Amino acid sequence: MGLFNKKKKEAAARQTETGRAKTEQNGADQGAFSQTKTHQSGTKQKEIKQYIKETSGTIVSKSILEGTSKLKWLFRQESGEGWIAFGDCDTQEYVDNPENMAVVDFNVLANIEPAAANVFYLPPGADLEFCSDETGKYFIDTRTGEEFREKVENPLQIAFERNMKFLNKESYPEEFFQELFGEKENQELFVLGEADFPTGEIVLADPLAYLGTKYMITLEKQIPPGSYPVELAICRSEIAGLRIAAARLKISGQRAVRHEIAMPKGNNVEDLGKSGVWGFFGVDTGMACFTDLKTAGAYHGFIQDWQKKHPGKNRYVDYFAAFFQESYQKYPDVQREGGDFLLWQVPGASDRLAMFASGMGDGIYSGYWGMDAEGNPVELVIPFINPLYI
Repeated sequence: MGLFNKKKKEAAARQTETGRAKTEQNGADQGAFSQTKTHQSGTKQKEIKQYIKETSGTIVSKSILEGTSKLKWLFRQESGEGWIAFGDCDTQEYVDNPENMAVVDFNVLANIEPAAANVFYLPPGADLEFCSDETGKYFIDTRTGEEFREKVENPLQIAFERNMKFLNKESYPEEFFQELFGEKENQELFVLGEADFPTGEIVLADPLAYLGTKYMITLEKQIPPGSYPVELAICRSEIAGLRIAAARLKISGQRAVRHEIAMPKGNNVEDLGKSGVWGFFGVDTGMACFTDLKTAGAYHGFIQDWQKKHPGKNRYVDYFAAFFQESYQKYPDVQREGGDFLLWQVPGASDRLAMFASGMGDGIYSGYWGMDAEGNPVELVIPFINPLYI
């Protein structure tokens, strides 16, 4: 642990509870550190460089912020994402006083010592000593002795890129689809409810960006008109957190023995790879849906009318967000705060459509028909995440 041994964590716990409240109270003063630094004359220096796009609050000793000490100890709390930084002149007595600590954006610390940005993505529990010698600037893990001289890549970004390369293949081993909806320690099945398909023509789309437009995908294969349950595979990942790994439309109670990629209307699997033919749909708002072609038209009409009545408003922020929040309040254990899924009925119509978060966000995704032994469709699956990658 270095200078403060285990007491460093004890001090951190106190700063998290007490210091944060103190710094929020004088947030206007600390704002000078978090956004710009100001000379005594009142003139502003340049905006701080954004080394990390999305950061969490970082507890930093004021001796570092004021330049009376240099960064020496940096560790990340076991419970939570926040980093804590102490200077080379800090004493135990000094850090025990909440008045000597401030909560700032991590980029503030990185602007003081850019090498700090290299270790931002280390996991909770990281315990580091900062070193600077003739070989350069680097961090040492005080528990293992491992040196960090290069930038530690964002594990979530690595998982996202790896996952996207895995998706949208023409076929997968049957075990992949079975395991997507299996009950495991970090995975569970959630039944969202029944969506309505008055014509049996299924549409896959980003509901907030493309539903009702030429960019949605209507599938070639149809199902009998009716209402069908929608199931979500909920995955709990150490890297990505709570995510929807896949969505499934259950068409019958029969077991699927094979899966094939779902092709757009007018095409079959043999057309895959031909010019202008693809087996996927695009997501640009982090949302996907199962719905019927008729329902998609009713949805588009409603949205057009709503936007005419609410010019300049955002359909998610100013309308759907409240419904997703209600969904979260009803099922807080299987979705992220703010809501990840919604069974929504088009106002003025009787049909319901299912909306759900698309795994780790925007991209292109494919649907896959699950077929029984007689070749009949018994389910439609959209994989978003290979749980092995996160």
